[in-house]
Amino acid sequence: MRVFLTGATGFIGSRIVPELLAAGHQVLGLTRSDDGARALEAAGAEAFRGTLEAPEGLADGAAQADAVIHTAFDHDFMTFVANCAKDARVITALGAALKGSDRPLIITSGTGIGNVVPGQPATEDAYLPDNPHPRALSEKTGAELLEAGVNVSVVRLAQIHDTVKQGLVTPYIEISRAKRLAAYVGDGLNRWPAAHVLDVAKLYVLALEAAEAGARYHAVDEQGVAARDIADAVGAGLGVPVASLTPEEAQAHFGWLGLFVGMDLTASSAWTRARLGWQPSGPGLIADLAAMDYSVG
Repeated sequence: MRVFLTGATGFIGSRIVPELLAAGHQVLGLTRSDDGARALEAAGAEAFRGTLEAPEGLADGAAQADAVIHTAFDHDFMTFVANCAKDARVITALGAALKGSDRPLIITSGTGIGNVVPGQPATEDAYLPDNPHPRALSEKTGAELLEAGVNVSVVRLAQIHDTVKQGLVTPYIEISRAKRLAAYVGDGLNRWPAAHVLDVAKLYVLALEAAEAGARYHAVDEQGVAARDIADAVGAGLGVPVASLTPEEAQAHFGWLGLFVGMDLTASSAWTRARLGWQPSGPGLIADLAAMDYSVG
């Protein structure tokens, strides 16, 4: 297949490119820069120039492809709600280009959308159309396209990591570096799910080839890594103390990240593994944090 890949030069997308090529697909990769175009061409992909701010242009890319994988997202959490709305507009445009065909559209969300029962792991079948989480708008938009006949499926991301980036743990590290303290909330037993980026790239390709309309997949290797363990690893890497904060102290300490650091967001991928035969094998989050070079940054 000829696959239009948004986010093709990003953290996850740049790993999806070689997986698609190795599986015999062609890649038309979205980039906004000359450097990105050169990187894609060097990797064996074709570059497509465009931005998330101009979704009608992205529809042109989708129209040239047999399938679309949408991983691009504006990760400025200071404007998170607006960025989720922008993502919905992009998904709408991509879907419009595919309507009337069975060409698959794989969109991206977060496992937190599946956390609908307090204290229970998120599951792939959990979906609330009125979920108040801003990122749920991506899935709601996908569901509307599905009803309109577009072949949409969803990959929900956990904390995706290697030894350079680790999802929300990356800004956590920067705050810990700046404040000279690796903090957690309360007893630190709340957990975040995680998966290695190379395993996640393989999952996207499996989801693409399955082309199962309406499916939701969880990119989860570790169901939940305790916040205290993350703090201990980061504290050791930075050489700073580790300490507990109250929820009130955490809001002042972490700023926008304070909304997330105390959440217990475990997630299961049992259905995903069984459905796609996905078998993650990469290092765990704590192993990558231990191997990270903390002198950079």
